[in-house]
Amino acid sequence: MSSVFRSRHDLRSEFYSIGIFMLVIWLVFIVDSVIPATLTDWGLRPRTLVGLIGIPLMPLLHDGFTHVLGNTLSLAILLGLLAGSRAGGGAVTCWIVIISGSLLWVFGRAATHVGASGLVFGLSAFLIVSGILEKRLIPLTISIVVAVMYGGTLLSGVLPRWGGEVSWDGHLCGAVAGVVVAYGSTTYARSERAFFRR
Repeated sequence: MSSVFRSRHDLRSEFYSIGIFMLVIWLVFIVDSVIPATLTDWGLRPRTLVGLIGIPLMPLLHDGFTHVLGNTLSLAILLGLLAGSRAGGGAVTCWIVIISGSLLWVFGRAATHVGASGLVFGLSAFLIVSGILEKRLIPLTISIVVAVMYGGTLLSGVLPRWGGEVSWDGHLCGAVAGVVVAYGSTTYARSERAFFRR
């Protein structure tokens, strides 16, 4: 896994990218609300060929106004905090989406999974774990802020809930992906720094 840490920090382009991402999520939701077809049918369906398309599409598809509103508010906060760290928001987001979606496709319940909450849980876990691993003031401060804001939700959201419509397994896969990306990118960055110090 290549490092997701940036050598240069461009906050303006980071926030521009966040705005575009939020806009795409809302445009998909609006289109889904007005057309006769149901776009949420393209969500992630574990262990099915057609369900593979849901790996990249799942974060863009939402089932109702409160669902999309809650996820985009959380995403805006977490991606904003990510922009304030050294991590490249685009790379972190892509890796979390791919890893969490793949895990959910292999291990998830037989259902159609939609929504960006897996990404929200992944970003929360990434920010907390990378802050601890980096042992630097800004990432550690961000880690504490995220833990205070989302720690309770993170713990309760990954607990199994049979019979409910909440994708707890999607949350769990997102959190695992966030930990994997944080650990992998921090380890890679350390080995890269060690190599160039020789």
